[in-house]
Amino acid sequence: AAGSFPPPAGRGPSRGPAMDLFGDLRRMNKRQLYYQVLNFAMIVSSALMIWKGLIVITGSESPIVVVLSGSMEPAFHRGDLLFLTNFHDDPIRAGEIVVFKVEGRDIPIVHRVIKIHEKENGNIKFLTKGDNNEVDDRGLYKEGQNWLEKKDVVGRARGFLPYVGMVTIIMNDYPKFKYALLAVMGAYVLLKRES
Repeated sequence: AAGSFPPPAGRGPSRGPAMDLFGDLRRMNKRQLYYQVLNFAMIVSSALMIWKGLIVITGSESPIVVVLSGSMEPAFHRGDLLFLTNFHDDPIRAGEIVVFKVEGRDIPIVHRVIKIHEKENGNIKFLTKGDNNEVDDRGLYKEGQNWLEKKDVVGRARGFLPYVGMVTIIMNDYPKFKYALLAVMGAYVLLKRES
């Protein structure tokens, strides 16, 4: 007589990924859960330390930015990732691409310096314009402001990666996608088991 083997251990009938996720959470003991939460915290703190390190090394408050509009085409396209530095000893020159903040606007602007006014005491005022724009940026500056100063500069473009920042644009345009992506990444880190 042939012996019968027990059916292979499984999860029973096929369930959706959400049910599997909650099942994994229930089976995880407290020590594993604490370990995974600490692992997630280490990943987040490591990313923050790398970001702060880049700020110190580059001298820019935002060492990496994403181009959000087509105003600098053909030099930069929407979604390009820019690497910035902002060393205050380097003089700003016409033709240089700068990222600047204007009072009253939350998002920095990436445009080219087209005119410089340098005084004898070393103070510099300059005017910017997008390569793809018809007119200069005076309409973007705060009311009554005709020139930018060095204090307005967040950084100067030193390099770029084309279209890598499209993920950021998609997350800004579709907030639900951003939260879904964050939830999936968090669940993956929490539920990932060491092999």
